[in-house]
Amino acid sequence: MATIKLPEQLPSPAQDSETLRKALDGFMHDGKAVIKVLCHRNATQRKLIRKTYQELYNQDLIDTLQSKISHNFGKAVVWWTYDPSERDARMVKNVLSSKEIGTKEQLQVIVEISCASSPHHLLAVRKSYCSLYHCSLEEDIIAYAPPFAIKILVALVSSFRYDGEVVDLNLANEEASTLQEAVALKRFDQDHVVWILSTRNVFQLKATFEAYYEKFGNHLSEDIKDFGNDLLESLVKDVIACIASPEKHFVEVIKAATDGWGTDEDSLSRVIVSRAEVDLMKVRKAYLDIYKTSLDQLIKDETSGDYGAFLMALLGN
Repeated sequence: MATIKLPEQLPSPAQDSETLRKALDGFMHDGKAVIKVLCHRNATQRKLIRKTYQELYNQDLIDTLQSKISHNFGKAVVWWTYDPSERDARMVKNVLSSKEIGTKEQLQVIVEISCASSPHHLLAVRKSYCSLYHCSLEEDIIAYAPPFAIKILVALVSSFRYDGEVVDLNLANEEASTLQEAVALKRFDQDHVVWILSTRNVFQLKATFEAYYEKFGNHLSEDIKDFGNDLLESLVKDVIACIASPEKHFVEVIKAATDGWGTDEDSLSRVIVSRAEVDLMKVRKAYLDIYKTSLDQLIKDETSGDYGAFLMALLGN
């Protein structure tokens, strides 16, 4: 359910590299040319362009983009140009390197990569993290994440869930009751609860969440409240949302990023860039279903210039 559109006649990586070289040469950059190339190439093609650019000009394309393009457009186009696993590893590192780690938005980044990605992508992110930073992702979470979040986050990033559609309804009912007990005790950091959320396959967990609703009359996320830690509540709710319906989770991230005065461009870019090759079409549909207006129109209203054109291109326009 990707939204990016590829050209019928694909230029060679050398041709694309030459186009980008010309677009980035001199004092001013040609944003339209950058968008025309990079926004219409998939991850494999972008990786090959970056490799060819290095071979032809003895420069890393990422370094060139960072030196020539600034602000929101520059940041977003750099995230897009990275290989997806390297991009996500760098996003997590940015969170863990923050002096004030512990905001809802920061923790969301780790949860999204852990719970809204395929097991194979998460494994690739962990490998990229080790390669880039010479330590494991788990080590840095233990070292820098807020104490209340460590157990859950380490379990989530360490997981390799089965990727098939296998569901045991008896187990779903049993574990729904286990989750309800955790709700009653206001303790979602218990080992067996963390184990359920971090190891069961996505289809099994969706069945468990449905069993919870049928048995107790509320959605699990509705019953998670008054834990005494608002960030822990948000963290657990984000885990459930990213597993139960990633597209609805990302709709709410976009909504939060664009509500009120100003726009949280970092969160908006993160969603569009990270989901454009995954399920952004589903996110667009969910946004329309929930808010009765198009995501495309929202992006037009909230952004402008090359940055807006870049996001619209990733949306498929």
